[in-house]
Amino acid sequence: MRAAALYSAAGSLLLAGLATAPAGGTPGASPVSAESRGVAVAAARAKTTGIRFGACPAEQEAPDGMRCGTVSVPLDYAHPDGKHLTLAVSRMPATQRDPKNSKRRVPRQGALVYNPGGPGASGLAFPVIGVVPEWKRIAAAYDLVGYAPRGVAPSAPLSCVKPEQFYRAPSPAPVHPSAAYKRERIARAKAYARGCAQRSGNGLRFFNSLNNARDLDVLRAALGEPRLTFMGASYGTYLGALYATLFPAHVRRMVLDSAVDPAPAKIWYRANLDQSAAFERRWSDFRAWVARHDDVYGLGTTAAAVQRAYDTASAHLAAEPAGGTVGPGQLQNTFLMAGYYDDYWPSRAEALSAYLKGDPKPLVRLAAPSPETAQEAENGSAVYSAVECNDAPWPTDFAVWDRDNTRLARIAPFETWDNVWANLPCAYWPVARGRPLDVRTAPGATPPVLILAAERDAAAPYTGALEMARRLAGSTLVTERGAGTHGVGLGPNSCVNAHVDAYLLEGRLPGGRAACAPRPEPRPAEPAGRGGTPDALKGKG
Repeated sequence: MRAAALYSAAGSLLLAGLATAPAGGTPGASPVSAESRGVAVAAARAKTTGIRFGACPAEQEAPDGMRCGTVSVPLDYAHPDGKHLTLAVSRMPATQRDPKNSKRRVPRQGALVYNPGGPGASGLAFPVIGVVPEWKRIAAAYDLVGYAPRGVAPSAPLSCVKPEQFYRAPSPAPVHPSAAYKRERIARAKAYARGCAQRSGNGLRFFNSLNNARDLDVLRAALGEPRLTFMGASYGTYLGALYATLFPAHVRRMVLDSAVDPAPAKIWYRANLDQSAAFERRWSDFRAWVARHDDVYGLGTTAAAVQRAYDTASAHLAAEPAGGTVGPGQLQNTFLMAGYYDDYWPSRAEALSAYLKGDPKPLVRLAAPSPETAQEAENGSAVYSAVECNDAPWPTDFAVWDRDNTRLARIAPFETWDNVWANLPCAYWPVARGRPLDVRTAPGATPPVLILAAERDAAAPYTGALEMARRLAGSTLVTERGAGTHGVGLGPNSCVNAHVDAYLLEGRLPGGRAACAPRPEPRPAEPAGRGGTPDALKGKG
């Protein structure tokens, strides 16, 4: 399942409002591989050419001071003189002003490049985050640099279906799908995989994580940086780990926020099984929170009662979709976001409560597909599929998927099958798969890396952060205990933020692993016209 794009907990909502295996399947790159030589050639050219920053395109609605440009990268690094792709880049120069004393000049430390994850998410809006209070010290010392990775619009965008056909609404969301429904989804997955090849051309195989890491080194050179300062979130942590493995001497500082498991055996089929199990735990956390606030939402005083309320709503939506487009699938997608971010808990609980009292409008506002975002969503899905399907082998027999996920759905029904349908095109992918690189760094090969993780993160289960720390020699793991929001750094947790600031601004890390107390739980919002227990739940206990 694609992880939501992250800009840290501090800036994700702000930016949402402002921003609208090696090629050919060759196992891991060696220092003398054709791809390695191609990266050196491309980086040398980029260093000479640089990036000509100018006004940003009007559609980006960039604030004053943000500038945009492009960098050229080879489609296939084994042939650096062949076809090239143009990657879009954005930058906000370092303010060099101390946020606590505007008269004090702060030394510039270079560029901080950010990848928000996905794969399939754009980082072009990232530089705007410098206005968020938690980011101002970093924005004083660093140029904040975002970019759209290869395949992500406007950087040679990929597509697998016509955007107007991407949203299917209303849609079902069976937690124990029938044999007939499975056959339908298999047919759709095969058609989607064919569409990716037909609409994206014969270069589809070059959209993979290793080439994303190589692009990052070309971007570093184009920015004039001898070594890379990087912050990656979610999938962006895997990208950072690949970069550190491929280019250890080019790393300056690196923050990996909400780290995924980089073990080759986990990329990506087994990672998705782990993720489905973790979402069940976080769904339980959400339901327990709603139950603790039954005086506000009236959805029941136990997690089981809240589950019954959700199931009741899902059944009603199956019979009569809200607003004509919100069915069980749209309900599930909307509540899935509560598994990513606990800031979303109040709005989801309020919408469910209102719907069961007879007012569908809050739920429709949250869950109805938006035609305006269809093209962006379809592009993100296409890039996600291309990268994850290209990166590694996947089971090609649906019986394997069926066995593993039927077993998992018995204990983790909330997300399991939805996750299958998101990834099933990889079973029928029309391009040869790569082999995941064995991510690891030797002691002293790179500067220490800072890894951040929340203990109950659903999208990036905590075991992945432990594995990341084991594989990157000298790294330090900072854990937000008892928390589950996907995105830890420079958000509401001052303890975590102090570690990030100390590392990026001064190069200091805590000795050994460090732990921070969890951020406060969200406060419930009073739904309009509460009026007691929802009619649909009366008499159900």
